[in-house]
Amino acid sequence: MDNNWPTTPDAAIVVQEELRSRISLEDDFAPIRTVAGVDVGFEADNSVARAAVVVLTYPSLQPCAYALARRPVTFPYIPGFLSFRETPVILDALAQLPVQPDLVICDGQGIAHPRRFGIACHLGLVAGLPSIGCAKSRLIGHHDPLPNERGAQVPLLDGAEQIGMVVRTRASVKPVYVSPGHRVSTASAVRLVMDCVTKYRLPETTRAAHNLASNGIVPHALSSPATQQRLSLE
Repeated sequence: MDNNWPTTPDAAIVVQEELRSRISLEDDFAPIRTVAGVDVGFEADNSVARAAVVVLTYPSLQPCAYALARRPVTFPYIPGFLSFRETPVILDALAQLPVQPDLVICDGQGIAHPRRFGIACHLGLVAGLPSIGCAKSRLIGHHDPLPNERGAQVPLLDGAEQIGMVVRTRASVKPVYVSPGHRVSTASAVRLVMDCVTKYRLPETTRAAHNLASNGIVPHALSSPATQQRLSLE
């Protein structure tokens, strides 16, 4: 993929339109034993992307592996095109893991996207992994008022089409926006995200990957030389 990533929005739209028909919104995964969170931070005045992948056991959510990768940024920050800025370096990190996870949860959109092809769709398709988008904010769509209790959910709609679910992971906190990426149904996406939530708003997958990508915090269980699985592209 190194030489085939678009560098302009017009070229990226062509790729999104071409690939979105390949996305499966039906459950197509083996029993899940590991789940990965992915996130990307930036260095050198945002000219270098630093991707972190943290793999957790499921359903116990114990960190069991991680990887870091870096590469120059080749696509600007434009809403709706996050995957072209971040997916290449995430793929670099995924390739360094000792084993591939059974599922990936992205800090971004799945089909809750203007062209139904957010970063969770793109990453899941090119990596060949079941994937879910769990975004902190809404990109498109509308929804009814959401009850305030933990686990409350209402459909996220674009016109009459359902494109995801708005989910309250904790009482009295802002919701998250869950949508399938690839090889996962909407119902299973919500269930799996909630399975990965403990006492915080965001799933542990997202929290672990963000702490590593942006703050350099290695999961405690992997911080000793004997268990460390970090592999870094310098």
